[in-house]
Amino acid sequence: MRTWGPLTAVCLGTFMLLLDVTIAIVALPDMARSLDASLSDLQWVMDGYALALAALLLGIGAAADVLGHRRVHVAGVVLFAGASLLCGLASGPQTLIAARGVQGVGAAAMFATTLPLLGSVYQGRRRSAALGVWGAVSGAAAAVGPILGGLLTDGPGWRWIFYVNLPVSVVAVWLTLKVVPESRGRSGRRVDWAGTVTFAAAAGGLTYGAVRAGSHGWGAAGTLVSFGLAVLALVAFVVVERRSADPLIDVRLFLRPAFSGVMAGAFAFNAAAFGVMVYTSIWLQTVLGMSPVRGGLVLLWMSAAAFVVAAAGGRLLHGVPARITVGGGLVLIGVGQFCMATLDASSASGALVPGLVLVGVGTGLVSPGLAGAALATVEPRRAGMAGGAVNTFRQFGYALGIAFFGTVLTSRMTGSLPHDAAHTLAGGGAGALRGTFSEQVLRGAFASGLNTAAVAAGVLGVVGGLLVFALVRPSEAAGAPVTESVPRALEEEKTAARRN
Repeated sequence: MRTWGPLTAVCLGTFMLLLDVTIAIVALPDMARSLDASLSDLQWVMDGYALALAALLLGIGAAADVLGHRRVHVAGVVLFAGASLLCGLASGPQTLIAARGVQGVGAAAMFATTLPLLGSVYQGRRRSAALGVWGAVSGAAAAVGPILGGLLTDGPGWRWIFYVNLPVSVVAVWLTLKVVPESRGRSGRRVDWAGTVTFAAAAGGLTYGAVRAGSHGWGAAGTLVSFGLAVLALVAFVVVERRSADPLIDVRLFLRPAFSGVMAGAFAFNAAAFGVMVYTSIWLQTVLGMSPVRGGLVLLWMSAAAFVVAAAGGRLLHGVPARITVGGGLVLIGVGQFCMATLDASSASGALVPGLVLVGVGTGLVSPGLAGAALATVEPRRAGMAGGAVNTFRQFGYALGIAFFGTVLTSRMTGSLPHDAAHTLAGGGAGALRGTFSEQVLRGAFASGLNTAAVAAGVLGVVGGLLVFALVRPSEAAGAPVTESVPRALEEEKTAARRN
């Protein structure tokens, strides 16, 4: 228990928080029917969680250095569990969206303290082994999410995708308090609350504007105001960070081409690989009539390919520059999305399989290499900042990708359906439209919208890959794998802290 108990405790929290990024995807049609939710509501069910996680990850990580990593981690698990209960009890979409946002706050507290807790308990070979297990658990969470969500939705109901977190949270809290010692970051660090607030405002404004554009148009006053406020918040964030003694992220790092390239790759990765999955799941279930389990099994082609490639790549691609694995993986993700952009009114789920496999292979190449690539672009004392930044950009890419691709999807549908009907169809309301429109029209409209969204995701993946190739030079991309570079960086951070 003393040897692997802390790893088990941390991995339980990591598995839950990453599982909840994807587990809700196959449950969205059932949520829409049960709660009478619109397309915008469904987008926010996914984005509320991802945005809170992205916006608060760096800020809560800094707070944990001051308050104690174990204390913040346990508080995060408790908050996550309470919010999961509220999600399961939600009687309307607004309640569910708010609870998902609170869930994301708890997830940020758990995620931000994961590596510091492991780094404080394990040293040497044990630390490398522990981080390897943690990485495998992270990949397994993404792989099992769609199928577990399908099983729970098809069985006891969609609310159980949230209730299942409760017993796991109880075990995680008990185990953390029992076997994980308290640890803190360097003394004298101050929490950059101004940076946290301004970044959250910028991320939220951009996402809200993208969601609103889908229902009101890109040129609508409210959409433009949202984008304008987001830009102002982003400018304020840059000003705050340049003046802060302990910034969330040193914005001067973005003057380094390699660092900017890795962050662009992280953003493009989660957006291109996962942003369209929400609408693919809705198409599979509400247009093709598949059950949640069968829909989850279709998406399993991608998850399984990612898991196999990530596991094999750790051995076979050791020493290959990250610019090759990350850049090449992103290009593969883009090509996979292009392969899926071939649907028509007569298409079945099998048409997605080649593209899903390619996206999965790309994901298996990119995901393990991103953290190591980020660490290789900064000094060891900034390892925590780089690691937090790459996770933040990944989750923000996911949130903004869902919003943007949903707007692209519905905009394309309006070419063959009225505006309101397009939104109803995209939100899982195909059944309500079948008495008004023919099956051929509905299938053709959704297929056309999915094709356009997939092309947009493909372009983003390819552009992200090319940016990584162009900006991350070989000498800066050949950093050690995450299981080696993170321990070394943690050791040097601890040494620097002792000197201070």
